[in-house]
Amino acid sequence: MQSSLHALPVLQDNVIWIWVRGAEAVVVDPAVAEPVIDWLQQRQLQLSAVLQTHHHADHIGGTPGLLQRWPNAAVVAAAADRSRIPFQTVSVSDGDQISVLGRSLAVLDVAAHTAAHIAFVIPEREDLDLGPVLFCGDTLFSGGCGRLFEGTPADMHRALGRLAQLPESTQVCCAHEYTEGNLLWATQQEPKDAAIRQRYETVVALRRRGELSLPSSIGEERRSNLFMRAESVEQLGRLRRHKDQWRAA
Repeated sequence: MQSSLHALPVLQDNVIWIWVRGAEAVVVDPAVAEPVIDWLQQRQLQLSAVLQTHHHADHIGGTPGLLQRWPNAAVVAAAADRSRIPFQTVSVSDGDQISVLGRSLAVLDVAAHTAAHIAFVIPEREDLDLGPVLFCGDTLFSGGCGRLFEGTPADMHRALGRLAQLPESTQVCCAHEYTEGNLLWATQQEPKDAAIRQRYETVVALRRRGELSLPSSIGEERRSNLFMRAESVEQLGRLRRHKDQWRAA
């Protein structure tokens, strides 16, 4: 049975990921419901599950509307976020394996952006057509990382270190299209870094054509993401503070 992965841009820069296998679909971090419902109905697909990486409104805001249309869909979220994602029906923790669309997904604790942030990994298997894939919410971005609303630089350094251990071919399906801005900032920090400059120019061309820069890959992030390349908690903390000030400027 064929699987496919689709990116649905919504709002200003959110990206909802839709994983399709046969006549069923899984939706990751739905910010809003209506575009997802339209997308699924146009393709005559049934919603099997919603994967929630964390509790922010632009990640869970569409879930209640999806459940009105597909009340039997599972909602998978962190057990530690039960009070902030009260409609979850499958509560998970670090190291759990769950079955979704006939595939086993791994759950990783990547708390930093928020205190109960998780990621989902579809591992690679030779007999199946999709994988490896990472749904990382707002922890790892293409060329960047999430802001530290509830965690510390040490938390983010640990979380990115865990994600860096995934296979280089792993598709990085983050929840926002921030790549161009992230890489522009990175070129200013490391103006002589050829890998960052080349990637930035490629992304600029993609965006000018109206195309998404996502997904990236773990290999690409290892090579050109300054946060993933940070060798210490202190270095990551300095980068994060500088990026936050740059964003606000």
